[in-house]
Amino acid sequence: MLRIKFNTNSLYIYFKDFFMANGIIFDIQRFALHDGPGIRTTIFLKGCPLNCVWCCNIESQKMQPQISFEQEKCILCNKCIPACPINVLSYNEKGKIVLNFYSCSACGKCIDECAENALKIYGYRVDSEKIIEEVLKDREYYINSGGGLTLSGGEAIMQYEFSLDLLMLAKSNDIHTVIETSGFASTEKYLQIMQYVDLFLFDYKHSGNRLHKLNTNVEQDLILKNLDYLYNNGAKILIRCPIIPDINDTPEHFKGICELSHKYPDLIGIELLGYHDYGLSKYKNLGFAQYSVISKTVSKTQKNEWLAELENMGCKKLLI
Repeated sequence: MLRIKFNTNSLYIYFKDFFMANGIIFDIQRFALHDGPGIRTTIFLKGCPLNCVWCCNIESQKMQPQISFEQEKCILCNKCIPACPINVLSYNEKGKIVLNFYSCSACGKCIDECAENALKIYGYRVDSEKIIEEVLKDREYYINSGGGLTLSGGEAIMQYEFSLDLLMLAKSNDIHTVIETSGFASTEKYLQIMQYVDLFLFDYKHSGNRLHKLNTNVEQDLILKNLDYLYNNGAKILIRCPIIPDINDTPEHFKGICELSHKYPDLIGIELLGYHDYGLSKYKNLGFAQYSVISKTVSKTQKNEWLAELENMGCKKLLI
């Protein structure tokens, strides 16, 4: 009897044109240094099931493309107003141009007329092959530094087929893969995707269902279930903990982080991410309501104090 052994990656390359996926991204960052080991290309996908009160990538939350308007850059040339086919741009009582974000279709016609780049769109559709072509431009840097491709967001697993296709393509080209995830997706999807992921950057945002729900809009049970599943099935995991002053810089949350370090001793590490306010202006520019967190970018001194506190509590494998 003839037995034929298929190589999964080769088979995928052969048939890829039949199921090439596409998705919506809002940024590609080459030469990224903080999204996994080595020099990386990070792809930011739109769409997130969480709504964290401290979110610094507010443009990532909605799946669809969104228009951004930086009123401070506007020179009142008036070219954008007649360009809009549904009249969402107008003058207010102070003589400034304003945009009705709720009615905007993000068609982009006004952007073509804006010489000062006051208008832009976050989010565009692209197929996975185009992304991999971009990623492969820096293959030599990945080889020399141990880097590769990172999928971020938003939540990359919200665009599951697209993310899976990107990861499979990367592995078929011997590219190291990382995915940053909130952990809030079906366990079945993690089961399928983990075989193509070399490292998970797994967010741990709050301890306890009540506060997690209050500050992220989702409960924590599914997230902890997926963390446990990935760990017990051999996934390499770096837990990332965003620490936000007066929100989750509490003894209870630090205790929860410590408990994870003991429950999962083979973690790659636990990384503390201090809050920063770099994305604050995006809220107004995208037409969102008032920003929820009233804080400033956390200093290195504050990060070191948190690190010392956690070390004193017995937390292991801490990074900062």
